[in-house]
Order: sequence, then structure tokens, then C-alpha cells
Amino acid sequence: MKLIDLSYSIENGMPTHPYDNEPTLFQDRFLEKDEYNNYCFQTGTHTGTHVDSPMHLTKSTSYISEYDLENFCGEACVLDVSEEEIIKYKDSYKEKLKNNSIVLLYTGHEKKYGQKEYYTTHPVIDFSMAEFLVESNVKLIGMDTPSPDKHPFLIHKYLFSKKMCLLENLCNLGLLLNENRIELFAFPLKIKADASLVRAVARIAY
Repeated sequence: MKLIDLSYSIENGMPTHPYDNEPTLFQDRFLEKDEYNNYCFQTGTHTGTHVDSPMHLTKSTSYISEYDLENFCGEACVLDVSEEEIIKYKDSYKEKLKNNSIVLLYTGHEKKYGQKEYYTTHPVIDFSMAEFLVESNVKLIGMDTPSPDKHPFLIHKYLFSKKMCLLENLCNLGLLLNENRIELFAFPLKIKADASLVRAVARIAY
């Protein structure tokens, strides 16, 4: 068994979406002075590696904490879509998805993480692909991009209308391309909000 971390580090100055507030992390108690250490952290729910719930862009009233934990773990497959700016459905994906309830899209876009272009030039999912994933009963889609689409976020809204959550800003998906058996774990905090930071981890079974 091997574990692969698919998450970005949370720290001051980390990349954030242009419309989001930057996180602040600071130490307010010190061992020498206060006899213990403590840190304070303020962030938006879409910072770094995170999972969106339908509440993010729909009238859903269900917080991310209300979703069954089964939605955020399970057998996963990685689709190599690194040559595509628009990710469209291909017949070859059917066999890949067999027996897998989670799909991870490797675009290679993480190489632009930390650059302005990361949030403006990322690949997007075509409706044919989104429809295929829904019809395949996929419960969670993960990607190494900040979003599956761009304004007006029609793919977001379509997937959310099907009660699907979206795992965004993953990294290291390229390390999983040649693996046959993958389990994904990406649990949100038990927080009453539309989304949550996660520590996404892949477990490779040998």
C-alpha cells in the first residue's frame, strides 16, 4: 500500500482565486511566553484543495457537512486528458470508469499553479463529458484545475443539479496515471458552509 498526497499546502501567500480573499495564518501564542503554541487561521472555503457542494452555485440549502461521507471516498480512476483544452467524451472512457465511482481528471494544469494563468487558462469540461459522468453514476469528480468550467458556470450548475460534489485544485495526479487500483479519500470539514478545504489522498493497492 502507498499513499499519495493530492493536496496543496495551506500557507500565507498561497495562490487564491482573484475573487477570493487570501488566507491569513499567524501564531498568536508562544511556548516561551504563554506555555503553549497556538495558530489562528482565516480563509474562504475555496482556498487550495477543496470540495464544492451544490450550495455553491444553486439554491440548495444543504451544507457540505450534511453530505454522506461515502460521497468523498471510494474506488477511483484517473483519465489522462492532458492534451485537451476542452475535455470531451470518448468511448474509451467507458472501460476506465467500470467499477469506479470517482473520476479524477489529469490535465497537467498544476504546472501553472502559482501563476496568474492558473485561474484564467485552465481546461474545461464539455457538456458531453459532464453528461457521460452523470449517466455513469459518478459520485465525485476531481481535477487538477480550479474549476471544471468558466463563467457562466453551466457545467458547475449541471453537475450540481445532479447532487454531485466537485473536488478542485488537486495536484500529483500524474503519479497515478499508471496505477490500476486507486482509492481516494477527500473528506470535508464538518462545517456549515458551501464548500470545504480537504486533505485529498490516494491510496494505491498493490
